Amino acid sequence: MVVVCGLIIDFFSSTGPVTNFIKMLGGPDGNLLGMPQYFRSIFIGTNLWQYLGSNSIVIIAAISGINQELYEAADIDGVGRFGRIIHITLPSISSTLLILLVLRLGFLFSVNFEKIILLYSPSTYSVSDVIATFTYRRGLLQFDYGYSTAVGLFNSILNFIVLLGANKLCKSYAETSLF
Repeated sequence: MVVVCGLIIDFFSSTGPVTNFIKMLGGPDGNLLGMPQYFRSIFIGTNLWQYLGSNSIVIIAAISGINQELYEAADIDGVGRFGRIIHITLPSISSTLLILLVLRLGFLFSVNFEKIILLYSPSTYSVSDVIATFTYRRGLLQFDYGYSTAVGLFNSILNFIVLLGANKLCKSYAETSLF
């Protein structure tokens, strides 16, 4: 995580390659991570980049487990590539996709604390502050341990409720679940 954040800081600094490219296109000059209007976009984009690889491995493994006879039968029936995706691939990997979704929903309110704490600055507190960073600042920087513990516990309970709800929905609609 530290290496990823170091790369992000280098790429989006005032002399970084991404910032220089944006400047060439007529965009703003300066440290993009320090500008509140760009922090969320950079954070979401780098999260997509960060998790796309690991999720792709899981999805490709699920696709490789699909019986090839289904695709051969679809070829004989004259089904095109899009039809094979809709009628064979997606239904076959739907349980894997739902499990990945439920696992991500379980961390919905614990938004990557380490990455935010490594990337944010006082100029971006207004847009980058999440429950975990608020708890960190309140507990460790302002020494209000009781309040920060209560907020952390509430955050964990909220995540657990969302996880149970998503799992129950998956079990009732798709007959697949974590437990």
